[in-house]
Amino acid sequence: MGFAAPPTAAPSPVPILVYHRFADRALDSMTVRSSLFAQHLATLQTLGAQPIPLSQWLAYRRGELSQLPERAVVLSADDGHLSQFQVMAPLLQEASQRTARAWPISLFIYPSAISKVSYAMTWAQLRTLSRIEGFSLQSHSYWHPHFIQERRRLDAAAFDRFARQQLLRSRELLQERLGMAVDQLAWPFGLSDPGLQALAQELGYQIALGLGQSAATLQSPLFDVPRYLALDSLSPEQLAHWLRAAFAPGQAPGPSGPLGPSPS
Repeated sequence: MGFAAPPTAAPSPVPILVYHRFADRALDSMTVRSSLFAQHLATLQTLGAQPIPLSQWLAYRRGELSQLPERAVVLSADDGHLSQFQVMAPLLQEASQRTARAWPISLFIYPSAISKVSYAMTWAQLRTLSRIEGFSLQSHSYWHPHFIQERRRLDAAAFDRFARQQLLRSRELLQERLGMAVDQLAWPFGLSDPGLQALAQELGYQIALGLGQSAATLQSPLFDVPRYLALDSLSPEQLAHWLRAAFAPGQAPGPSGPLGPSPS
């Protein structure tokens, strides 16, 4: 699959934030307190950030858009945790009402958990979210494997079958159950390699997201786009630092930051 050349305009770095789960108190580093997430959203609003759909950044990266809104940001959340329905979505809707515009977000789901385990959403809840303006439900593989470890464990043919099943079954089930196009992927644990990235492209995905403490730019590889991992240790001040650095290129964030452990 070929892509149009990136636009020739000056690069506009876009921070892509990824969240996982939420609760009234921090049960672990990956669980962001509800009050802190509300502060994150307030920080975005105070700095004039404009959340855009990931698809809009993709169109810009592929040269189909000449520019993005000023201070563009992409929001994402992985895994399909129940708290995304109970906590995250209502707070995003409050922000939408407060600013009189939608706050888009891409939710990356591994369907093997949906309607089967207590920590995950149900298919009915996912369908409810899919009807909210700006909410896009996308693939996080079928059961969230550690692809790099599986490549070491399996022979080449077995790994190829395994990886294809993980990427295809997730997309097919999400499309069947939710009735919406699924062409975006987030790598489990943020980990991939060139072979996996080529496979995702071969199977029809348009973009794949990883991790990495940097904003997305025109030079970001389309099948390993970096994201900032938002943990409970991410203060509003640190978030503001990340955002200001992206909005004013050349003022890059320092090496420290709450990346912490790989996401579950």
